[in-house]
Amino acid sequence: MTSAIDFAQLADAIGDAIVISDAAGDITYWNPAATRMFGYTRDEAMGKTLDLIIPERLRGRHWEGYQKTMATGQTRYGNDVLRVPAVDKDGRALSIAFTVALLHDAQGALSGIVAVIRDETARFQEERNLRKRVTELEAQAHAQQS
Repeated sequence: MTSAIDFAQLADAIGDAIVISDAAGDITYWNPAATRMFGYTRDEAMGKTLDLIIPERLRGRHWEGYQKTMATGQTRYGNDVLRVPAVDKDGRALSIAFTVALLHDAQGALSGIVAVIRDETARFQEERNLRKRVTELEAQAHAQQS
């Protein structure tokens, strides 16, 4: 027997940020994990554009892709995990990973996009440090062989 899932309870309890935006790119849903990750309260985020969390230098490319998705009803990123920079309320740079899904209204028209987002800033920095260390060790090994 299956029971109906209470979306609000699920979205409030989950550890990943869930952000839903409408066809225009305005935020229509912002869960508590999004508040923890980005620093904006639900009231601060609701009705604002996704520019809240998109670094300024990436906004043009983001909106070009967003508008194309809304126009065509298709996204290249259906099952892919996207890894991109983001910014929080204090302007701090974040490295996030997320998946997206298209949302449709009762008539089947594309109505928005949901993103499920994880903060990978610490993991990204750790990987960067490891790559740097490997490069240093390879250089030392090469120097010793010469």
